[in-house]
Amino acid sequence: MAKSKVMRREERYRAIIDYFEKAMPVAESELNFENPYQLLVAVILSAQCTDKRVNMTTPALFEAYPTPYDMAKASAEELYQYIKSISYPNNKAKNLAAMARMLVAEFGGEVPSDIEEMMRLPGVGRKTANVVGAVVWNKEVMPVDTHVFRVAARIGLSVGAKTPRATELQLEKYIPSHLLPKAHHWLILHGRYTCIARKPKCDKCGITQWCKYFAKSNR
Repeated sequence: MAKSKVMRREERYRAIIDYFEKAMPVAESELNFENPYQLLVAVILSAQCTDKRVNMTTPALFEAYPTPYDMAKASAEELYQYIKSISYPNNKAKNLAAMARMLVAEFGGEVPSDIEEMMRLPGVGRKTANVVGAVVWNKEVMPVDTHVFRVAARIGLSVGAKTPRATELQLEKYIPSHLLPKAHHWLILHGRYTCIARKPKCDKCGITQWCKYFAKSNR
């Protein structure tokens, strides 16, 4: 325990990264998609909703609206019928309709690879743009969702970060840039299945010896 208390931040990062590189060499999105447009729609829908629920919803949606041009012709009310089982369906339906219209009008129906350009799209914040950029174009960015925000703070990768953006900047500072797209998935999957919100499964965790939470809980 003593070592965990005095461990330098760089050492903690290196040890945890080494662990995940060996234990989770393949780490990918659990959202189902076939192209950037489908991923963008799925990530918009996934806000405060499980990937499982999104994956149950998108097949019928994509069958009805296989391209941005098809979705751009739809009203929010029409889209709502396909996504009403998703959290916040009214807002998301409005955002999808507006997003598709902008994709067609300003980007030729193609999802822009530039993060800042993508963030201009309705319903697309920094996290969503970073996810699409990292997954589709392997951009060296760190999307911070609720899992990443929680896990980074709990295990000691982020310190005193009050916002997702602050967490993002700290993670990008210490994680080698070429690993950022994969590290995003490491932290998400770890938070989804092991370091869960209410009661982390420390008995099944492989990084307890470097984890601040575990050290504090077992003093």
